Amino acid sequence: MKYIVMLGDGMADEPLEELGGKTPLEYAKTETMDALAKKSEIGMAHTVPEGMSPGSDTANLAVLGYNPRLYYTGRSPLEALSIGVDMKETDIALRCNLVTLSEEEGIPYEERTIIDHSSDEISTEDAAVLLDAVREALETETYRFYRGTSYRHLLIWDKGRVVELAPPHDHLGKVIKDFLPEDEVLLEMMKKSYDILENHPLNVERRKKGLNPANSCWFWGAGTRPALTSFEEKTHLKGAMISAVDLLKGIAVGAGMKNIEVEGANGGLHTNYEGKARAAADTLLNDGSDFVYIHLEAPDEMGHQGSIERKIQAIENMDARLIKPLVEAMDASGEDYRLLIMPDHPTPICIRTHSSNPVPFMLYDSRKDLKKSWNYNEKEAAESGNIVIEEGYELIDRLLNE
Repeated sequence: MKYIVMLGDGMADEPLEELGGKTPLEYAKTETMDALAKKSEIGMAHTVPEGMSPGSDTANLAVLGYNPRLYYTGRSPLEALSIGVDMKETDIALRCNLVTLSEEEGIPYEERTIIDHSSDEISTEDAAVLLDAVREALETETYRFYRGTSYRHLLIWDKGRVVELAPPHDHLGKVIKDFLPEDEVLLEMMKKSYDILENHPLNVERRKKGLNPANSCWFWGAGTRPALTSFEEKTHLKGAMISAVDLLKGIAVGAGMKNIEVEGANGGLHTNYEGKARAAADTLLNDGSDFVYIHLEAPDEMGHQGSIERKIQAIENMDARLIKPLVEAMDASGEDYRLLIMPDHPTPICIRTHSSNPVPFMLYDSRKDLKKSWNYNEKEAAESGNIVIEEGYELIDRLLNE
């Protein structure tokens, strides 16, 4: 038996007037998922514990079977594992986004508006150039910068402290003064990063191309060194992770899972969907993995952008270009498998950030046909009256315990 989790990050949403009262998932053409749903059980799961922030960090830990209340020490420390940073006990890790702030002349930094948390999903190559400029000017023995992927990078604060910091994607379109760090050094570094990056030659070229300039660092997600128990020890299964996102790669490192790199997988709308499907089938059928976790970032990014059309496209791409070829490969192999499809959290278009609402899941077993009439979406999963998983970290037991 093989086990698959297909995680559409931020895929769940709210009914939208523009879609006739449907959600993007409900509106999207998802022939593969809907066909599987008719043979599957569907239900709702609470992936974010009450009182915790609805982040991809807490929610994905839960989907993998780790109780966030026990294992969560912050987002950035998990990303540090992926980048290969060996954190000391006294280190504090912070996410360092390269963001786009408004560029009105003659106003103080605090009065600027945050336009884009991802700087138009800046490429890793462009981001590296800009981060090097920041590092050269601002890095000290106490504050060290590390490159990540796209707009997502890392700051390690030696002998620092966990401070409350605002996620930039929670405040898009707002003046930033109420969301800046109280710590004076962190705030001063953010201000200086704007001075360094605003007129950097690379940003000058980005503006000419119609792209948002990555003109400021934004620190958030502080935390201490994580300590996850081994996934294999916990489940007796050899696990693999397929994701373009450092957070998920870091969770895999911490859990002792194999990280599989897919060329062209970039965390955006135009990622390599087919390559992820091939990599998942290959690790399960040819490389000895028992379990694979496939993470797709695109629906979440489109939700943050507030783009209904592109979020629908991301969901349809996942269905037709990832799930369909993966299911076909698994069926052709003759290997029995169980497949869990779900988001980690909603990223509703109407708020352009995460919510803590429960998410729909579908659990398919290749040996069974439950002969149902439902499709896979939020409305039908909620109305099925089938299953509600109150503690999201327990859902994996339903997947693994046939």
